[in-house]
Amino acid sequence: MQTIYKDVLIIGAGLAGERAAAEAAGAGLTAVCLSIVPARRSHSAAAMGGMQAALANSVMGEGDSTDVHFADTVKGSDWGCDQEVARLFADTAPVEMRRLCDWGVPWNRVVPGKSKYFKGGKQFDKEEKEEKRGLITARNFGGTAKWRTCYVSDGTGHSVLYTMDNRCAQLGVEVHDKVEAIALIQDGETCYGAIARSLRTGELIAYVSKATMVASGGFGKIYKASTNAVICDGGVHGAVLDTGVVPLGNMEAVQFHPTGIVPTDILVTEGCRGDGGTLLDVNEERFMHIYEPDKAELASRDVVARWMTYHMREGKGVKSPYGEHLWLDIRHLGEKHITGKLREVYEICTSFLGVDPIHQLIPVRPTQHYSMGGVRTNKDGAAYGLKGLFAAGEASCWDMHGFNRLGGNSLAETVVAGGIVGRKIVEFLETYECSIPTAAISQTAAKQQQRISDIISGKNGNENVYRIREAMQDALDKGAHVFRTEEGLTKCVTTLQETLQRARKVGLQTDGCGASPELSAALKIEGQVKLALCVAYGALQRKESRGSHNREDYPARNDRDWLTRTLAYWKNPDDDLPTLKYEDATPSYEIPPGDRGYGKMQIISADSKEDS
Repeated sequence: MQTIYKDVLIIGAGLAGERAAAEAAGAGLTAVCLSIVPARRSHSAAAMGGMQAALANSVMGEGDSTDVHFADTVKGSDWGCDQEVARLFADTAPVEMRRLCDWGVPWNRVVPGKSKYFKGGKQFDKEEKEEKRGLITARNFGGTAKWRTCYVSDGTGHSVLYTMDNRCAQLGVEVHDKVEAIALIQDGETCYGAIARSLRTGELIAYVSKATMVASGGFGKIYKASTNAVICDGGVHGAVLDTGVVPLGNMEAVQFHPTGIVPTDILVTEGCRGDGGTLLDVNEERFMHIYEPDKAELASRDVVARWMTYHMREGKGVKSPYGEHLWLDIRHLGEKHITGKLREVYEICTSFLGVDPIHQLIPVRPTQHYSMGGVRTNKDGAAYGLKGLFAAGEASCWDMHGFNRLGGNSLAETVVAGGIVGRKIVEFLETYECSIPTAAISQTAAKQQQRISDIISGKNGNENVYRIREAMQDALDKGAHVFRTEEGLTKCVTTLQETLQRARKVGLQTDGCGASPELSAALKIEGQVKLALCVAYGALQRKESRGSHNREDYPARNDRDWLTRTLAYWKNPDDDLPTLKYEDATPSYEIPPGDRGYGKMQIISADSKEDS
């Protein structure tokens, strides 16, 4: 078995991972990023709409500040975020956007003069100032008081990722693609790297490091209908959970994006609604202004997704062979805007749907999109439970999003958190003396090799991995979706417990030799079902509604009993449920819990003495 030694191992080569790698390499450390796919195919490239940062360059962003951005983020989280982290993020984001500009990101710029924009389907005028000519401009996004989303048409993630990959190449960062981490090397106290499997040859490789960072993105593919790419399957989260000592935070907080297209579940950016697109029902009539008179289509994602689902329940959905949906209308934006600032939306609709959005409506419905939960870290990005382990980006619960994240905040978080955590890793290694036990490396590798041999030989059984995955996804779709109830979640948890027993008996239909996608899926399936149980069981136990977690049987946000963050551990390998613990949502409150200003909800205040 090949063994590779580096100062810093980063699992993931998307924006968070490469941004941290750039910090490490810039400080003279050796860094390697592992990636299932070539770095420029990482899921960060799929992000279209933009990155939030309070630059206040555009006329519609005047009066914006990091204070306003911070307040929007806290309200968007439904007071579930760590306010220290949200403040750190809001203050750092403008610096990071300008740094990306210096590195080569071709941001859209302010063009002086009069222009038109749309809101709620109606046309308005605005005039950009001459003194702002050429500065980074912004578009509108949901849940924000000002226009602050910096963008590159609707290919922001693509442009920023290519720029970041170039930067890493300049600094000598190694990217090992077609390599998948399957276990962390650790002794219960310290992390020493990871055992990975080559997706080209099937061979195991030991990556040994002083510091290890998880930046593998989300785990949305535990749901059937998800905007996530197939690589966002939670494989690394499963490996982290298997340590028994590192918790995953707020796993019940799962965001459903309002505009996943039907039937492919590919995302069309929030930029469509930010630029003035509207949602229509079966009668081709707007409805969001009825439920949210102020924000309408630009309320936060959790609120829009709930009202869309509610509206379909009221019989206003469009029937189709693929289930009910609603319509997204961007026709009034015009051909120039759609083929310019929304060109990827145009290409997705024409290529995957056969729909021309210049003249036709786009079929959409709420679709799993983002995971607020992930590897629980402190504000420096250091994971709970294991020294030398860090996390950033969607893979982490850093926790600036709480129970709902605002559009544009996650893509900005990748580079903001990547930079902050990267610098903290450099500081950590300046004084860190690490004695790496070779026994831990060989024992972890031997255990993984035995696990592979058992699956290939069918020692534990011959359950079909794809049928197990389908059962897991069906359970989540039925019980842990936009709306949740005691009955639905209880059934979901019971089904997932049964599915977990099946996952422990998985075998192969093929010989498992070489690259073997089936073996790759089989190695992850038990961890995926455990993640699903963390989501469903956490949701069952949280008896309130907060952000994207909506309990129909507990409709109030309960600040008295549930102003907490869930920590999910998998203490023993044979357990069939996670062990849940809770901690305060934030160590301090710059903004006390209050009303978000959108999303009609009863609130049980922290000092309430009434029964919930």
